[in-house]
Amino acid sequence: WKGENACITGMKQRRLKTLLKHDISLLAYHLPLDLHPEVGNNVQLARQLDITVEGPLDPDNPKIIGLVGSLSEPVTPRDFAHRVQSALGREPLLIEGSEMIRRVGWCTGGGQGYIDQAVLAGVDLFLSGEASEQTFHSARENDISFIAAGHHATERYGVQALGDYLARRFALEHLFIDCPNPI
Repeated sequence: WKGENACITGMKQRRLKTLLKHDISLLAYHLPLDLHPEVGNNVQLARQLDITVEGPLDPDNPKIIGLVGSLSEPVTPRDFAHRVQSALGREPLLIEGSEMIRRVGWCTGGGQGYIDQAVLAGVDLFLSGEASEQTFHSARENDISFIAAGHHATERYGVQALGDYLARRFALEHLFIDCPNPI
């Protein structure tokens, strides 16, 4: 991952031990799953939260994998946070802006660094899996709401949708094993 040593030693070897022992290959494509228009993490989170996808967070920069969308009815930041909690099964961190929530920007997982693009896109709320000190200050200074809902919590629906798709397409059985964590 981004310059990680490719040698399989230490913790990485312990994680892969069973696969290596049985000559099972592992293929991982994380970022394409974030952005996929049908089974991707961002699209699947939108479905969970009843957000209508309008397009990319930054149409001029395809490297930014977030999306922008709208709600059918405006809601308060706290009401939207409750919607997130109901869908994801965990209480999110909410930094509350002063506006009702109509337009939402989001990037699942560790997408909190895209908050400035969300501000430029004119959203009322930006949602990601993680938060940083910079995110807090940017939300406050730009008076938009921000939700950090958990890296794993925001990214578990894409892989489930991919499994369902592959099962239908190739008559496969699959099992999603949820390994939640507090981050």
